[in-house]
Amino acid sequence: MKRRKVQLEDMTRIVCSARDLFENKEDSAAVHVKGRSDYVTEVDLHVQAYLQSVLAENYPDIPFMGEEKDNTGLDLSGAVWILDPVDGTTNLLHDSKESCISLALADRHRAVLGVIYNPDTGELYTAEREKGAFLNGERLHVSGAEKLESCLVEMGTAPYYHQYADWTFRVAKALFLESQDVRRGGSAALSLAHIAAGRLDVMYERILQPWDYAAGSLILEEAGGKLTDLEGRPLDCCVKTSVLATNGAVHEEALKIIRQAGAVSG
Repeated sequence: MKRRKVQLEDMTRIVCSARDLFENKEDSAAVHVKGRSDYVTEVDLHVQAYLQSVLAENYPDIPFMGEEKDNTGLDLSGAVWILDPVDGTTNLLHDSKESCISLALADRHRAVLGVIYNPDTGELYTAEREKGAFLNGERLHVSGAEKLESCLVEMGTAPYYHQYADWTFRVAKALFLESQDVRRGGSAALSLAHIAAGRLDVMYERILQPWDYAAGSLILEEAGGKLTDLEGRPLDCCVKTSVLATNGAVHEEALKIIRQAGAVSG
């Protein structure tokens, strides 16, 4: 049987259909502790269960990777869904309106379709490889900043890995001293989308999971940005990795500062 081709419009519709589950305030208050600084709410669980079910019904031959499941033994050689049902769970707990559903379709370790949806703001970011990136239907492009001194930087604190705290904040200080300012948003997916929209220029984090960045990586690339790991190597969107994301023009400058600051801290 020939595999049904996934259309971006259908994928977007499926993601947006989880809005009511995402906005269930009672479920967002039902919190389970997975580990230090690592929380899951009933929203995470219900959104993932729902989207996994709908995707399986419509595309039964595509494996599913999700944050709230055991992904051991998953076949990553072909197409695979990569879902974060709530990226920014801690933000959701505090009702900060900076959380989203992030869904990517990867094929042979490269994202080919990406959707990031923030139901609280109504912002819907979409991308298809080689066809551009969009916010609510309007084409996106990264900022025109050419030097770090003109850039707004967002840091990721890798909150589940406190052993990297010294490194993270040393790098943040180094970037702060060379840029306009540094922020901490709390959702890697939205950070990447915001660079694509020209609202930010740089984002870095020591460790991210595939569901944190897969959809955002495609949206940013299709908006003209650049992503590598912190060694400057291309990303495999199906594995845990470090991430540096920029508008492209300041990538090497930011990478140099991160390497220098990181080397000092070991």
